[in-house]
Amino acid sequence: MPVRKRFRIEEAIVGHMPEPDFVGGEIGPNHKEIMDELRAIRAQMANAIRGGGGHSTTNAAIEESAQREVAEARALLETYRAQIEQCEKLKVELDLIHDAINRTKGEIATLHAKSFNGEEMAKVNGELGAVVGGTEQATQQILEAAEAIDNAASALGKVDSADQQKILSEEIQERVVSIFEACNFQDLTGQRINKVMTTMKFIEHHIVVMMDIWGGVDAIKAHVPPIVDTREGDARLLNGPKAEGDVGHASQDDIDAMFN
Repeated sequence: MPVRKRFRIEEAIVGHMPEPDFVGGEIGPNHKEIMDELRAIRAQMANAIRGGGGHSTTNAAIEESAQREVAEARALLETYRAQIEQCEKLKVELDLIHDAINRTKGEIATLHAKSFNGEEMAKVNGELGAVVGGTEQATQQILEAAEAIDNAASALGKVDSADQQKILSEEIQERVVSIFEACNFQDLTGQRINKVMTTMKFIEHHIVVMMDIWGGVDAIKAHVPPIVDTREGDARLLNGPKAEGDVGHASQDDIDAMFN
């Protein structure tokens, strides 16, 4: 009887099996060899199954690791996003500070150019000096005229000559006119003081603007140092002249009460 041809799949799975023995002139199965081959096939199938399970485990581990890395990357991205937002807020604050500094520099430059430079301050000092000088000159002129009037009035009662009386009367009239002229100093003084006040108001306006840039008067008050009177002796007692509404000054009644 011809030998059956083996297929390659059989050789790959069961290997080279020995040729079956002839029993009674026919091919008879060898029970032991068949069972061995079946066990070998079963073992190969089990190995294949175990190999497939290990591959699945490896894939699961890789997938878990990938998911963990993605989660870490997302957390890191959120951290960077939060830091970027903080940087943007900080940039906005720095821009505001930069703008405030530039505006303050502009106000200081304006004050320096129009108020604190030598020419403008010289004008202010000149106006105040002229006020003091004009007041002093007018006071001196009024006192001299008053003294001359007093002398002329005294002499007028002692002379009998009509000509002398006329001369004294004319002198008194001239001195009165001189007093009126001297009183005009208040008009010039008012004009000069108005010039000084205009400059002071200009300075005050720009100082207020700078205070508003940095939060207003209330914000500045928190940084104002306490006022300490460092004057000593008589200088500590001199607070006059008293302005209307000032407190802490002694009135004439208070002074008179000390001698009663």
